[in-house]
Amino acid sequence: MMAMAVSEARGERKEWISILLVDDHVLLREGVRAVVETQDDIKIVGEAGSGEEALAEYRRLQPDIVLMDLQMGQMSGLEAIKAIRAEAPDAKILVLTTYSGDGRAMKALQLGAAGYLLKASLRKELLDAIRSVRLGGKHLDASIASAIAMHVLDEPLTEREVSVLSLAAWGNSNKQIASRLGIGEETVKGHMRQIFAKLGASDRTHAVTIAAKRGLIDL
Repeated sequence: MMAMAVSEARGERKEWISILLVDDHVLLREGVRAVVETQDDIKIVGEAGSGEEALAEYRRLQPDIVLMDLQMGQMSGLEAIKAIRAEAPDAKILVLTTYSGDGRAMKALQLGAAGYLLKASLRKELLDAIRSVRLGGKHLDASIASAIAMHVLDEPLTEREVSVLSLAAWGNSNKQIASRLGIGEETVKGHMRQIFAKLGASDRTHAVTIAAKRGLIDL
């Protein structure tokens, strides 16, 4: 529902877009607020510093758009998107993050986010992105769109392959990975071969570097 406000100066009713701002960094929230408060048609009605707070504030405020960070405390931005969309399938969520990897962007979009914007470009793109998403559009940072297009035909890593590579990234040997996942060591080696092929990686370190940069695993 579009939030409504009353212009006391003119005595006329005025429409504006209500925003819930979610980020665990106070300075970032202040920066976004400084950009938004220059506009007559957009208003931040609430703030949250965690995924848990985001869900609670969404229930309370029912904002037109949620500006969502991804990297937060116990409940990540991705988990918060999933939780909010489970309760409100029509919720409009615009990711605002420092992470440029196509993997994270695809996860967010698959969970129902309507856009993905990098914090570095918020002063140039934020307002247009908010208005576009409010009208039912999608908004992707140009570099993110290019990264997604570059890998659109790639065979994705399976959940098990992501688990194997994540454990490898933390220094676990094939034997340790096998023990942790309850599978055979030869099976782990097979997964690693598939991971190398899919990522175009020459070795384990190269695969971890590529996957981390693309946001396929978290370090």
